[in-house]
Amino acid sequence: MQVLLKRTAVSMIALIMTMPLSAEAQTAKSVPQSQMQMQLSFAPLVKQTAGAVVNVYAERMVQRQSPFAGDPFFEQFFGQRMPNRTEKQSSLGSGVIVEANGTVITNNHVVDGADDIKIALSDGREFPCDVVLKDDRVDLAVLKIKSKNQNFPVLPIGNSDAVEVGDLVLAIGNPFGVGQTVTSGIVSALARNQVKNQVGFFIQTDASINPGNSGGALTNMTGELIGLNTAIFSQGGGSNGIGFAIPANLVKVFLAAADRGDKTFDRPYIGASFEPVTSDVAEALGLDKVRGALVTKVVDGGPAAKAGLKAGEVVTAINNIPVEHPDALGYRLTTAGLGATVALTVLDNGKEHQESMTLAAAPESTPRNEKLIQGNNPFSGATVANLSPRVADELHLPADTNGVVVENLKADSPAERLGFAPKDIVVSVNGVAITSTDVLQQAVTGSPSFWRVEIERDGQRIRQFFR
Repeated sequence: MQVLLKRTAVSMIALIMTMPLSAEAQTAKSVPQSQMQMQLSFAPLVKQTAGAVVNVYAERMVQRQSPFAGDPFFEQFFGQRMPNRTEKQSSLGSGVIVEANGTVITNNHVVDGADDIKIALSDGREFPCDVVLKDDRVDLAVLKIKSKNQNFPVLPIGNSDAVEVGDLVLAIGNPFGVGQTVTSGIVSALARNQVKNQVGFFIQTDASINPGNSGGALTNMTGELIGLNTAIFSQGGGSNGIGFAIPANLVKVFLAAADRGDKTFDRPYIGASFEPVTSDVAEALGLDKVRGALVTKVVDGGPAAKAGLKAGEVVTAINNIPVEHPDALGYRLTTAGLGATVALTVLDNGKEHQESMTLAAAPESTPRNEKLIQGNNPFSGATVANLSPRVADELHLPADTNGVVVENLKADSPAERLGFAPKDIVVSVNGVAITSTDVLQQAVTGSPSFWRVEIERDGQRIRQFFR
């Protein structure tokens, strides 16, 4: 044991003797430039970046079911219409200041439905803020701090396409509301699509991310934002070393939409359906790797049809960047931006060729003609709309879906109590095919002895009977 300790001591002395070679090149306040320097301290990098990461506090009013619902005694007085309770719900998260005027980027799920939002800086200052733009499909939101100060600390946005597996990263946020916390790790994987999000393209990291970190920064070693911490894979609610961040290049596109004053975030409309390439498909098509987006359906007159895409072809790259899966294709198109013309590398019968596609938002080819259905009928309290590619995109439905869709439901309305849900497609009412909201409005007029309703939900037809 003594020999071991002596050898260890000698080794430590030798290591210390060699350290000044790198330590002298790094002043006390400089940003580390190598892994050797990183072994000394992350402190200079944290000082450079942490000031731009903020805490986000959101409050919203929510309806809670009465605790006496279902109690036979109280139902004698209230029947089935037990009064709901209104409660204040608080949530916390993180955000990143990306412009000196107080523009903050965070996750949509941090602020969605909030009536009051406050920002707390790392120095203790607090400010109210407004929501400029938010979108649940990409889970991003832009906030604007309400202050005359136009010189807030800023975290520059890097190029997430330059990130590689194995790169060192820092995660900065407000986990569990304990205050600003910094953790370190590496990039574990790229192009992950196992997270429930319409983008389906994430940076995976083993840097510790916990509840409250949502909307916080994932930075590289030069102090740039490369991702927005969004989700974790956990069975117990805490960090298991599997965290996911939205790539910074998508954040850039979203911020550009907010700066233009856009009220919605429009993603490119493809006009086609895709599936992942399986090993069997890859073998049949002669692909050297199991990757790409297999075209399964093309909408007549859509961008994909105009570009010459056909069912059975495989999109393997966009602008010469490999496409791993259909979600990656959607991400690449979104980050290219509306109005851009992109080059698609397509494999057809073992031969590769390129097609160009100009990106545009989904069209509202059929006026939505929204209607709030009222009266003594099963759909009373439902807001319905005519489907178009744009409405389908907003509701995360297939682009070629036609007919009339339920957009939302009034709380405790007949339609809600009968089990209808947003995104239900109304197929027929009492044998009448529903092709528009006007047809539905006419079909529910009157007082038949019973109602026979057919809807489509998640691709399945459901028939229901009501009296």
